[in-house]
Amino acid sequence: MDSAPDNSGKRVDDSEFLEMTQQDPVQAKILRRSLEHLASGLGGDALKEMAQEVLSGRMGLREAADVSAYAEQAVERAAPLAERWAALSDGEREALAAEGERQIEDERRRLDEQRRTESENRPGTKSRHDGSGWSLY
Repeated sequence: MDSAPDNSGKRVDDSEFLEMTQQDPVQAKILRRSLEHLASGLGGDALKEMAQEVLSGRMGLREAADVSAYAEQAVERAAPLAERWAALSDGEREALAAEGERQIEDERRRLDEQRRTESENRPGTKSRHDGSGWSLY
């Protein structure tokens, strides 16, 4: 497959990622962000290509996982991380897990605020507190 960046501007919608994250929009957003990092070349050429294919919608994530070149590079890149994880103490692992949970909750708050702002700014949508519809008579 060609590893040139996709210049068509096409982006897969989040339904692909929602399926993979048990319908959790925050996890889907994090998955998309991870793929975007890989698409920048962070994980090597094969993972860059894979991420570009998935983000462009030319290939599904499950389908990409079945491509041996992608899987091999993913395993190769994950091995040092697994070794570092195994070398951590239980306390260090718990601290990292807690930090991950905090980041997920921060992302959840940002997404909620973004949705609230978009809802308030949508034409024809009244705020619950705009005062219209009230009458003393």
